[in-house]
Amino acid sequence: MVVSRVVGLLIWQLMLATSLLAAEPTKPNILLILADDLGYGDVRCYNDQSKVPTPHIDRLAREGMRFTDVHSPSTVCTPTRYSLMTGQMAFRVPNGGTVFTGVGGPSLIAPGRLTLPSMLRDDGYATACVGKWHVGLTFFDQGGQPVRGDGVEAVRQVDFSRPIAGGPLDHGFEHFFGTACCPTTDWLYAFIENDRVPVPPTRLLDKSRLPKHPYANDCRAGLIAPDFPMEEVDLVFLEKSREFLERHVRQSPSKPFFLFHSAQAVHLPSFAAPRFQGTTQAGPHGDFIHQLDHVVGELMATLEALGVADNTIVIFTSDNGPETTSVIHMRADYGHDGARPWRGVKRDSWEGGHRVPFLVRWPNRVQAGTTCSQLTSLTDVLATVAAILGAKLPDNAAEDSFNMLPAWLGESPAPIRPYLLQQAFGGQRTLSIRRGDWKYLDHTGSGGNRYENDPRLQPFQLPDTAANAPGQLYHLATDPGETRNLAFERPEIVTELKTLLDQSKIGGRSRPSQP
Repeated sequence: MVVSRVVGLLIWQLMLATSLLAAEPTKPNILLILADDLGYGDVRCYNDQSKVPTPHIDRLAREGMRFTDVHSPSTVCTPTRYSLMTGQMAFRVPNGGTVFTGVGGPSLIAPGRLTLPSMLRDDGYATACVGKWHVGLTFFDQGGQPVRGDGVEAVRQVDFSRPIAGGPLDHGFEHFFGTACCPTTDWLYAFIENDRVPVPPTRLLDKSRLPKHPYANDCRAGLIAPDFPMEEVDLVFLEKSREFLERHVRQSPSKPFFLFHSAQAVHLPSFAAPRFQGTTQAGPHGDFIHQLDHVVGELMATLEALGVADNTIVIFTSDNGPETTSVIHMRADYGHDGARPWRGVKRDSWEGGHRVPFLVRWPNRVQAGTTCSQLTSLTDVLATVAAILGAKLPDNAAEDSFNMLPAWLGESPAPIRPYLLQQAFGGQRTLSIRRGDWKYLDHTGSGGNRYENDPRLQPFQLPDTAANAPGQLYHLATDPGETRNLAFERPEIVTELKTLLDQSKIGGRSRPSQP
């Protein structure tokens, strides 16, 4: 009797295990977490002198691969997000240097262009975007005409009963919950669900009720919805991402998912939720970084609780370097340098403006606790995911995206990318190119911030050792701080790199055409 019960239990456990294996997707799930304005030096696994504890982000580094030479395609929000979604540098499209605010648009992504989510959706993935979109939308007025312009008056023109065009649902995502632009900075303070604003804004933002500190001065006086919590936005995003994960695994366990969690943190204003205020020794912005780390930990805990963590690729990165205000005050008040060890900050062509954290956790495929120094761009995510799917990219898509999967798997010690393109705040006027250790800036100055005109930045201004040169040439292996402009000393390198940059501009791509 006992033997038969034991045998029966073993058979039941075998059947359960078999059913769970049958339900598990054969392709990996993908969770892409994009921080906002998080610098290379803001997290402990990249900067041992960081004054902010980031245990959950550090855990991703321990359990996966930490990349040390990854770059956002642009030094500001909108162009980077366009390039991440499409694998194409934003300077190649009209208005590709734009940073949208309020109800700004239309979308930078052309109708029908292949995107990361559309590729995954067409391959059988459930796709969801939670958080900041910021690639452009089209809102309509009561006459059905697109609202153009900026500011609070443009928001007043919107007929919120009409669906929004050009958003995530039109570019490959099946579900969206988030905001049009920077959640707590711009003229429209309201959530969008799929293609509607369920609770429209009704009044002007009362800034007198917001926290007061050096990191709290970036709010435009826009219109706010009654349900929009200025200090809780990232926690709302977290809850919506968890709801998607739980619902999907419960209802469609055999279908892989792609979740793009596009955080607000740590874009200014630094409004950490009350429960995180004062939790670090690095002030309000330190608390905000710590809250971001908490969000990463909660997303990981959700994957583990649902039993899908081992079959999920987790990618964590940032859209550009740290904001000037946060860097200036954090350096002075707390000894924390979000750009460390690089020169420059958000908007700048120097490394601090675009060299970003990039972590990949993929159990049993990406070796835990490893580091990769391959030169990489966020544009490469699309081609790399295509390689994971076994999909071939058409020539008219992902023109600047390279397959980095061999680097992820530790199978390619040789460089994969022949060169890297960057655009700073000035768009096509402020391009740069990197080939190996050589980096050429096809412009003078930072490409973004005006150090000579900003008293806050003047202490960080360095003399240009080739001040009369039309551009800047640096050798990063011997001069990682970009202190010595070699444009006059190595004119042959300048010629080679500028020629390559111009050819890439004319040719419309950096990824070679397929035979």
